[in-house]
Amino acid sequence: MRLVIHGQQAFGKAVLEKLIERGDNVVGVFCAPDKEGRPLDPLKECALENRLTVHQPTSWKTDEAHELMNSFKPDLCVMAYVTLFVSQEVLDAPTHGTIQYHPSLLPLHRGPSSINWPIIKGAKKTGLSIFWPDAGLDEGPILIQKEVEIGPDDTLGSIYFNHLFPMGVDAMIEGVDLVNTGNPPKIDQNHEKATYESWCRKDDAKVDWTKPVQEVYNLIRGTNPQPGAWTTFQGNELKLFNSNMVDADGTPGLIIDTSNEGIVVAADGGGILIQRVRPHDAGKIAAHEFVANYRLSVGASFGL
Repeated sequence: MRLVIHGQQAFGKAVLEKLIERGDNVVGVFCAPDKEGRPLDPLKECALENRLTVHQPTSWKTDEAHELMNSFKPDLCVMAYVTLFVSQEVLDAPTHGTIQYHPSLLPLHRGPSSINWPIIKGAKKTGLSIFWPDAGLDEGPILIQKEVEIGPDDTLGSIYFNHLFPMGVDAMIEGVDLVNTGNPPKIDQNHEKATYESWCRKDDAKVDWTKPVQEVYNLIRGTNPQPGAWTTFQGNELKLFNSNMVDADGTPGLIIDTSNEGIVVAADGGGILIQRVRPHDAGKIAAHEFVANYRLSVGASFGL
């Protein structure tokens, strides 16, 4: 098949590398426009190194975009991490249409931050979907789904980099093979069970220490490393990363203990051992370094 790859960043690069390694017929690559002052997109770098044609449209809603897709005479478009809206005409242009990666078990967690929210909400599992995109947001029929357990101490980073990234690359390749063999699955989503969440942004990541300790812990690990849970100390923002739940009792937000292991902060029903932080005026540091550098002591409070 004549394949076009549409994606960006490390995930898009990994999918392209795997297809090239297998000897698939990749005829063109689309990726996000360059950003001034930022390094080249890894997918673009990989494509250029392999002497592939790269295009970077700012919109896929135009007649020109449709003509561009058609110019490659593609059999299949493989969308590996795409954030721009793509019109139905462009999606349908390849002979066999378009398949796309989404890191959730659709129809659950449609939207752009679909790895954060299951962890934040305390889910025990998540997964990935390779689906046939349509004009709706993550609403098209399913080609492949794979489940991933969310362990009690998993973070956004561990779920993505240890599971959803490598599994997703393999699933995209599996999807290409299913299309190539003919009659690939197209299983309609149950839209009545659909959930949607928008971007997990800074406002969503603010810690409320009066919440149950499990909810606080889920928020911290579900936003680690992005966008980063945060609280305040002496009027300044403090981001919180590596952490654990511990037994503790105290007024929510109160610093109960400090040690080389970190900072224990009280929440409703327990405590959070904070092990890594980022102060407002520095990079990430161990929590015990923050204690020493910013003169934090037992009896102080976060979030005031």
